[in-house]
Amino acid sequence: MSHTDATETEIAYDHDVVVVGGGPSGCAAGVFTARDGLDTVVFDRGRSSIQRCAYLENYLGFPAGIDIETLYGLIHDHARQAGCEIVSDLVESVDRVDDGEGFVVARQEGEPVTARRVVAATRYDGEYMRGLDDEAAMFETHEHDGEEHEHFDKSYAESDGTTPVDGLYVASPYGETGYQASMAAGRGTRVGITVVEDARRERGYPESVANHYDWMRREAELDDEWRDRDRWREYFDDRVPDDHDLNEKRLEEIREREIDRRFATYLSDDEIDRRVERGHEKLLEHIDDERILEAARKIEAEGERERTSTEASN
Repeated sequence: MSHTDATETEIAYDHDVVVVGGGPSGCAAGVFTARDGLDTVVFDRGRSSIQRCAYLENYLGFPAGIDIETLYGLIHDHARQAGCEIVSDLVESVDRVDDGEGFVVARQEGEPVTARRVVAATRYDGEYMRGLDDEAAMFETHEHDGEEHEHFDKSYAESDGTTPVDGLYVASPYGETGYQASMAAGRGTRVGITVVEDARRERGYPESVANHYDWMRREAELDDEWRDRDRWREYFDDRVPDDHDLNEKRLEEIREREIDRRFATYLSDDEIDRRVERGHEKLLEHIDDERILEAARKIEAEGERERTSTEASN
């Protein structure tokens, strides 16, 4: 159960974030929310539109392309590694809780769950969101072959994923290039960051320090000035407006938490080496064992040829 909101708003939810859809968009959003400490669950019915692709040849980082099964396994593994729970179930409806704060997410098989925020990251018709807002705002009607058809309005959400419904975000990769998998992942990333920043504001972060980035730096880049915790305190305090409404104790808690997060983004050379090794090991888990053995045999044969050549030349 999520305790983040229970602590600061006195409302407890099963999860901080529910993501509907486990494709590139949904998993990308989940990676960012979970890495920031938000309790995140991704519901995936196993029918992401990417699975209609025969073979993916334009997803950056795979020079010879990648099969959909392997990519799907990688993005789910990444989401889990970041802290997401991935549940194989279909979301049937999303409704407001009785007091109007947060959502009740009804599932096809499991029990309903509650969440402070919901990220819609599916391509299907959006029926599960019906009733959260004026239907004329969420859905649009088109005529085709003399019949009227209603669809979720692709322009309903803002570019950052926010919607007129507080706590509801849309990460579905709509638009002219939205059907490209890499665009879907980018869209999910943008929305994930939006959710994180909104959560930070709700926890009391002043607007000027609510912005979020998620990247690792080398510890060697941290000079003596910025190794000093007091320098970070000064930096933080300079960005907080004088008219903030937080008491000093709460502001100090937020400041120290943020400084801890900043320091954690600087990695020593040894830690970088450990993470590189771990990253390679995780990739190997998604490669067919026979391919790994074949590559090992080739490497061993090449090494033997080099040794033979060296001995002959001596």
